[in-house]
Amino acid sequence: MIVVSGIQPTGNLHLGNYLGAIRNYVKLQDEAHANGGKCLIFLADLHALSMPHDPAELHASTLEMVATLVACGLDPAKAVLFNQAQVPQHAELQWLLMGTARMGWLNRMTQWKDKAGKNREGQSVALFSYPVLQAADVLIYQATHVPVGEDQKQHLELARDIAQKFNNDFASEEAPVFTLPEPYIPEEAARIMSLRDGSAKMSKSDPSDMSRINLTDDADTIMKKVKKARTDPEPLPSDITGLVDRAEALNLVAIHGAITGKSVEQVLGEFGGSGFGTFKPALGEALVETLAPISQRFRELKQDRESLDAILARGASKARELAAPTLAATYDALGLVRG
Repeated sequence: MIVVSGIQPTGNLHLGNYLGAIRNYVKLQDEAHANGGKCLIFLADLHALSMPHDPAELHASTLEMVATLVACGLDPAKAVLFNQAQVPQHAELQWLLMGTARMGWLNRMTQWKDKAGKNREGQSVALFSYPVLQAADVLIYQATHVPVGEDQKQHLELARDIAQKFNNDFASEEAPVFTLPEPYIPEEAARIMSLRDGSAKMSKSDPSDMSRINLTDDADTIMKKVKKARTDPEPLPSDITGLVDRAEALNLVAIHGAITGKSVEQVLGEFGGSGFGTFKPALGEALVETLAPISQRFRELKQDRESLDAILARGASKARELAAPTLAATYDALGLVRG
């Protein structure tokens, strides 16, 4: 089992990122480590170049992201943690795969249509072709499994298409160059909504900081945000059907369940009939219990720039070592002469 996943170094991660993705990274690293497999988690700083960005902010966010991931339980001794820019094989393989990828495939990418909007001619080439870099990200390590959400399934299918066409064109069935990665869909991928609007996802781009719980928030801030979270005047029901058309109430119950490992039904079994004056403090305490150690560890790591640089350097060295055989095989398959 070789698991590969990337996350953009955007900084300011929140509860939705933790419950929806980062917590699963920790489970994956532990599972792969226990079974003799590999788990590679990278910061997709090269992908950040596909959109306008501030260089200083990107650099700072990359280091903050390392601190956050480690604070959340990602262990550099179990997982290979690195940033793309220190592993040039990613970009190198992307270019080698550009001859295999097809314009029609990339034109059909939903995220390209969404991000480009009506001004496609004004977008960067990187935005159009970054799904090929995503393919290179996983194919370079012969990934067997890639964690994906609904918005990334299409990109993994593209990676498989590129790998299959390359194998058909330049390799044999008995000795393919690339492994076709399978999607890894977590059993419980929590979908956390805004504390101010139960119909919108929790997001760092929301102008209101009260809409989200940041992983760096202290205990007092977490309790304040939970107590001010939008709700309705009705008490919690004893059955999940009672949460129909109560988006904000459902979100808070789902958050409690996700953070404590309970189902929505179990949470309602405990708090059904209670008002939010009782439920919110209990939710706040559960969140503080989980997030306070993360916040404290993050602040410690953020001040230790040397340790963060060392984590990335060690991870990148290991990643380059793992990527070398596949890159060499790709050059050979294409008939390219290297010294």
